[in-house]
Amino acid sequence: MQAPHDILDLVSEARARGEPFAIATVVRTVSVTAAKAGAKAIVLADGSMSAGWIGGGCAKGAVLRAACDAIRDGQPRLVSIQPEDLLDVNHVKPGEFKDGIVYARNMCPSQGTMDVFVEPVLPRPNLIILGASPVAVALADIGRRMGFFVTLCAPLADQADFGGVDRSIDGFDIPADHNSGDFIVIATQGRGDSAALKAVLGAPARYTGFVGSRKKFAALRHDLEASGIATEPMNEIRSPAGLDLGAITPDEIAFSIVAEMIEVRRRGQRMTKR
Repeated sequence: MQAPHDILDLVSEARARGEPFAIATVVRTVSVTAAKAGAKAIVLADGSMSAGWIGGGCAKGAVLRAACDAIRDGQPRLVSIQPEDLLDVNHVKPGEFKDGIVYARNMCPSQGTMDVFVEPVLPRPNLIILGASPVAVALADIGRRMGFFVTLCAPLADQADFGGVDRSIDGFDIPADHNSGDFIVIATQGRGDSAALKAVLGAPARYTGFVGSRKKFAALRHDLEASGIATEPMNEIRSPAGLDLGAITPDEIAFSIVAEMIEVRRRGQRMTKR
């Protein structure tokens, strides 16, 4: 069994690697249980326990399932592992979610009760901004404050107006480590529109938006088609990007885009009754 400080060191290392995981902490025990309050474990997205200890098989299966659910939907949960007769007294069934608690049955002879808090630790979502327009500058600022890891893709000479980003790339090349969970916004606004669109076409993303009117987007599509480039992936690009808030200023437009990304990100991340 690893000491609590060792677990916290491993948590810091996992966070630094950008891996999703969950921390399971025993918060209460009643009667005889193998683990006691304060015991911790780290559970990875594949359901494996990478470090720590929270007791034997009586609790492990239920906690691992809860941890995988927490990593998937981003919501913490409290798991109460109880003997069958106590579940009957409380009028709940194994696997039932009630009043913020997920119930599980303790099949071990000890017949003790253990409550385990499961907290997901998810990496910051990636926001890739192409362009150095005023909207791009505002988007980088608001995006970072809303918890996004911001990557700026723009000619180096145009990056001076940005107050701070997490990573910058000279030009419109999408970073090699991008993935289907990323958020991409083309905010070139007349300076490199076609180059940015070409870089984005076919790039997997959870959200891709274009800052500009539908008419402009259609004209760019026509030009790309005329040059022999397949434009079917443009069907997945939101244009104009952002919620329809009547935004006018660069800050307002950036705000509407971040609001739309948050809506996409949080969709389905609310704990529902099982």
